[in-house]
Amino acid sequence: MQIELTQAPFPNAPTLLLIAGLSGMGSYWLPQRAALAEHYQLVVYDQRGTGVNKQPLPNDYCLPDMALEIHTAMLQQGITHYSVLGHALGGLVAMQLVLDYPAAIDKLAIINGWLQLNAHTRRCFAVRETLLQDSGPAPYLQAQPLFLYPADWMAANQPRLEAEEAMHNAHFQGQENLTRRLNALKAADFHATAARIHQQVLVICSRDDLLVPWICSEELHNALPNSLLEIMPWGGHACNITAASDFNQRLLSFLVTESAYHKEII
Repeated sequence: MQIELTQAPFPNAPTLLLIAGLSGMGSYWLPQRAALAEHYQLVVYDQRGTGVNKQPLPNDYCLPDMALEIHTAMLQQGITHYSVLGHALGGLVAMQLVLDYPAAIDKLAIINGWLQLNAHTRRCFAVRETLLQDSGPAPYLQAQPLFLYPADWMAANQPRLEAEEAMHNAHFQGQENLTRRLNALKAADFHATAARIHQQVLVICSRDDLLVPWICSEELHNALPNSLLEIMPWGGHACNITAASDFNQRLLSFLVTESAYHKEII
């Protein structure tokens, strides 16, 4: 697997792995890179089956496969200890990494994640899958921003949305790969295993997320032994993009804090 490592900002700087959601593209993290690169050596990658790592995925592709692939790639770079930032599906992969390789992981930050797919989110994905199967990639990608961004942000950012749509069309992962990665997402269930995650975890979400209701993050927070819940008032599913300044401040406050903390809702 091909990954990208940024230059360490200082000797022995800690490493932070960034895992995108269903799109799988490392470019998703552009609004965070400058702020995080002052404190961490960053590892960014296109997930298997997407972007520069595009290849056919097996029918039984699952979260442990995703975790094994990136953990192996980290070891090949000599990286044995790191923190993880994951968005949606990326947050699920982050939790799987902790469960499978607990000694390797320091802190976790999970954006708009969940223990198991919520009925509302499952309905949203069913609609998107039907659109993909019946109409093809272009309409699927045209509808994608409706599930990611607040309406007012989309209205003010039409040129950006058009550019994103063109980019995603040019780098579309393929219907079969997308379906297999989506099936892995839908099969994930951390109800029985979340209590085994003892690392410090930031669970951060947006109250106006259309795709994954904020109560899913609250449920995840309640299931994790050592977590902090941050609820942003606005930003949609991709709140790290739409409200990047607020998001980055909350994220860095968690990542650079060394002292222990108690569960709380902000």
